[in-house]
Amino acid sequence: MTFAELIKPNAWLSVKMVLIKLFPDQEDFMDDYQNVFNKLQVIPPLPSNITIDIKSVHDTYDNSQYVDVAGYYTNPANRNDEYTNSLAIEYTPWNEWLGMPIDENSLNNFSELEIISHCLNEMTYAGFEQEEIQSKMDRIRAIKEEYNNLTTEEKGKRTIALEDLEPKCDIDFDKIMEGNRYNKKNN
Repeated sequence: MTFAELIKPNAWLSVKMVLIKLFPDQEDFMDDYQNVFNKLQVIPPLPSNITIDIKSVHDTYDNSQYVDVAGYYTNPANRNDEYTNSLAIEYTPWNEWLGMPIDENSLNNFSELEIISHCLNEMTYAGFEQEEIQSKMDRIRAIKEEYNNLTTEEKGKRTIALEDLEPKCDIDFDKIMEGNRYNKKNN
């Protein structure tokens, strides 16, 4: 089942009730969420090689529970990069979201309305308009390109190693990395 197939038969008022229950701090933005939901009803989906994966996660750093919405490559063998699972998908265009299949475990562990609500929250992380989200993604890409164009000396002056940063912060990065949800392909 794709995200589009999940959304189409559901009504906004049902989604809204679950969205408010799951994200009570977002209640002031229900009109924005409704606008996104209505757009998703009519945008044609694009087929995707990314599957939506929704999981309950226990954070070992602060002993909290949360729901993580991420993606993984449906056919990782077709990829030649080292990362194949737990992809950040919040900046993905909405027509691609609609074409993504939903992970079978996610369908078994969450209701349709919960899946829709978690996805709506994730896909609007950077804004409620696709243009706004794309603009932020363009800015991230520009920063990456600017960094990649720096000389080694310039990179050294403008960056700090994680082990040098840790003493300046009150954060145990090793503990955070123990629970790191980004995995490298096992080859």
